[in-house]
Amino acid sequence: MSEFWIYFQIGLKHVLDINAYDHVLFLIALAVPFSFSDWKRLVLLVTLFTIGHTMALMLSVFEIVAIKVNVVELLIPITILITALFNLFTAGKSNKKESINLVFFITLFFGIIHGLGFSNYFKSILGGTARSKILPLTEFALGIEAAQIVVVFVVLVLSYIVQTIFRFSKRDWTLVMSAFIIGVVIPMIVASEIWNR
Repeated sequence: MSEFWIYFQIGLKHVLDINAYDHVLFLIALAVPFSFSDWKRLVLLVTLFTIGHTMALMLSVFEIVAIKVNVVELLIPITILITALFNLFTAGKSNKKESINLVFFITLFFGIIHGLGFSNYFKSILGGTARSKILPLTEFALGIEAAQIVVVFVVLVLSYIVQTIFRFSKRDWTLVMSAFIIGVVIPMIVASEIWNR
């Protein structure tokens, strides 16, 4: 098996791992307000998230940034909560360019936080010189991007089915899914090890 495929698969599994569903929850929260007509904007958001994720891994792998695991493990569900709450407060409202630019920036920042959550594991599977780390990071990032696009595509298909067959409005779909996500992440925040100090 080629090295490209090894790191690409690690990226795929990182997103699609059923036991690490926080990444998928974030993607659902990110994608749920969109429809197929918004696909360019949504792909850009997903790519910004991947860029942030990869930047965090690079900063960690080259030991520029180090952050406590329990802090990151708390911040990850908080990013999901903020995204879902944003959906609740903006559902059904027309997208303004200012809010879109803010969403782009926040998505990039949240990608950095999520990347830091995976950095320790990724560092443990990497070895060698700085130069030999760039290619695996790129291959891993491509795997993440591919998996994220799959998740977003599934969300868009579900959104289409719910809105056309079951006659949910886009606003109601966004509200229901965002409320569901909030219901899942609040226990994750409450259960964080950071509170046990």
